[in-house]
Amino acid sequence: MQYQDAIDQMPPEIYERLRQAVELGRWPDGSPVSPEQRDHALQAVIAWGEKHLPPEQRVGYIDKGHKAGEVCDDPAEVPLAWRNSPDRT
Repeated sequence: MQYQDAIDQMPPEIYERLRQAVELGRWPDGSPVSPEQRDHALQAVIAWGEKHLPPEQRVGYIDKGHKAGEVCDDPAEVPLAWRNSPDRT
């Protein structure tokens, strides 16, 4: 069986277990996840998500939001107002 075939046939329950193992660093039975296992599990989670999940539910998704118009709603630059302090004249 090829890697992509295994990803295609992976049930959602296995995906959830792998995702949880990557997040917590432990398998469902409590044993620790080795660095190599974590790497392989994370690759499988990403590959499965790319195939079966909408973009906003995938690993690494960043919601960029939207803006109305051509400029952002950030306030314009505000000039710095200096106050006289005891050590300044």
